Amino acid sequence: MSDNLKHECGIALLRLKKPLSFYKEKYGSAFYGIQKMYLLMEKQHNRGQDGAGFASIKFDMEPGERYISRVRSNQAQPIQDIFAQINGRINEELVANPEFQDDVNWQKEHLPYIGELFLGHVRYGTFGKNSIESVHPFLRQNNWMHRNLIVAGNFNMTNVKELFQSLVELGQHPKELADTVTVMEKIGHFLDDEVIDLYHECKVSGLSKRESSSVIAEKLDIGKILSRASKNWDGGFAMAGLLGHGDAFVLRDPAGIRPAYFYEDDEIVVVASERPVIQTVFNVPFEKVQELDPGKALIVKKNGQFSLEQIIEPLEKKACSFERIYFSRGSDAEIYQERKKLGKLILPAVLETIDNDTDNTVFSYIPNTAETSFYGLVEEAQDFLNQRKNKYILENRKTLTKEKLEEILSVKIRTEKVAIKDAKLRTFITEDSSRDDLVAHVYDVTYGVIKPNDNLVIIDDSIVRGTTLKKSIIRMMDRLNPKKIVVVSSAPQIRYPDCYGIDMAKLEGLVAFQAAMELLKDTNRYSIVDEVYQKCKTQENYNDDKVINYVKEIYEPFTDQQISDKISAMLCSSEIKAEVKIIFQTVENLHIACPKNLGDWYFTGDYPTPGGNRVVNRAFMNFYEGKDARAY
Repeated sequence: MSDNLKHECGIALLRLKKPLSFYKEKYGSAFYGIQKMYLLMEKQHNRGQDGAGFASIKFDMEPGERYISRVRSNQAQPIQDIFAQINGRINEELVANPEFQDDVNWQKEHLPYIGELFLGHVRYGTFGKNSIESVHPFLRQNNWMHRNLIVAGNFNMTNVKELFQSLVELGQHPKELADTVTVMEKIGHFLDDEVIDLYHECKVSGLSKRESSSVIAEKLDIGKILSRASKNWDGGFAMAGLLGHGDAFVLRDPAGIRPAYFYEDDEIVVVASERPVIQTVFNVPFEKVQELDPGKALIVKKNGQFSLEQIIEPLEKKACSFERIYFSRGSDAEIYQERKKLGKLILPAVLETIDNDTDNTVFSYIPNTAETSFYGLVEEAQDFLNQRKNKYILENRKTLTKEKLEEILSVKIRTEKVAIKDAKLRTFITEDSSRDDLVAHVYDVTYGVIKPNDNLVIIDDSIVRGTTLKKSIIRMMDRLNPKKIVVVSSAPQIRYPDCYGIDMAKLEGLVAFQAAMELLKDTNRYSIVDEVYQKCKTQENYNDDKVINYVKEIYEPFTDQQISDKISAMLCSSEIKAEVKIIFQTVENLHIACPKNLGDWYFTGDYPTPGGNRVVNRAFMNFYEGKDARAY
């Protein structure tokens, strides 16, 4: 992706179902869980580089012995930093006590971070400062073991203020208005209720307080707690939690917006945000890794009992399509094929733009996430070329010479790696003119592969703001002196803000919205902007389920092609010599390519939860009123 787009986080939960001595004997180390957690998190570093956190729980520790460990980092390489801290602490103890190198019982009692239950998180911050306080996992402490709660999630709630107010009405005093804290306190409140109720049952049964502890641990109904806590949540979430005594859960939102996958056998239960992460780390086949269904919770009791429970009534499944286009690793078998399909499906529009002249066209891509869709585009282009060859050969088979046949067969689709990203370049100059010149050099180009009469087709996975295209890519491509530059987006036009965890919260930052606004001015229909504002304002105090997305009316007067053409004009500055054309995928083709991930609200404005319509209207009102503020 040419635009820098921060997005949802990644989670990793691991439960070891056997005693630590089992892993020492079979895998050579009692630190098996820590080692696997490092891999689970490192394999998801694409999902978060602003911060990382790790927590572990030891089972069956005596009072006075530490059983919860947590470490978080917001350093430049947070995953490496937290595991350097973990390894440093462990090695320090082992160096001081070399006689216990192979003593698993001593290691469990004395070494931090070792344990049977682990939770990891990698983070991109879409809101707020990247302070250490914002890094997951979050910890809610209590002297009752069962009431200790550790939470980490890949989520964003649209109704944080409402949830915050519900906590106040419960008599709580939340320390800040943030969805992470609010969600944790919601779960914590109903966890407290459940523990207290069970304790009273034990007391009536004549059990002592100490005897009650193990009974509470066994009888805690995690599904009931989650059902009560999540009653009014509106957003996309994959929420993971650990309880101090050893229960664990992962809850997915009812529309399946945010992803979660799991694998279970007689040794482990593992959950991660991406399927291939589990496949790679535990060497298990594709079909063994399951997707957690929308609205369901995966629950692992301290005794190892594993279950899937429907916590929230599922909505129509609208899994985020951006996961398939860009966010998730392309090593997933399905995602790889889907990205290739996106490239294949957009070829007809490319051929129309270049007048079917593949002989004088070079195909390339914006590194590095667009590479897979590039393969699909080129494969489809080669098929087109082969069909053209076959037709010519059949039509001229009686007069075709050997030399002419060899000439025809030698023609191939021309592909080059034209753009090379300079990963080390930093835009540290603050003056606008100087900074723009520096941004232009974020990408280097390969000289000598483009002829003056060539079309240059370059595919990107999506175009959000268009800033890098205008200030860098198109300018650098133009230096190669092509006849025409065709920038292809394998995703449709991004027209609406996201409110479920992607850093696209402001309408005015989206180049498609900017283009629609310019078209309204050009066609003397800017009064629509005032009308949409008044409609949004009228709904300001409606219940979410009554709110309509009126921002759609901004785009209604225009075809997709008109908006694409305006974007092309806006991103092409006056010094560009080549003709510039920008092509977007259609929403229909997106759904054909990615049939399991039909969440398309950033393209269509069809939000999967009621809170989405309120957010998009609020974002438009902020734009209209000149407020630089978050819409949720």
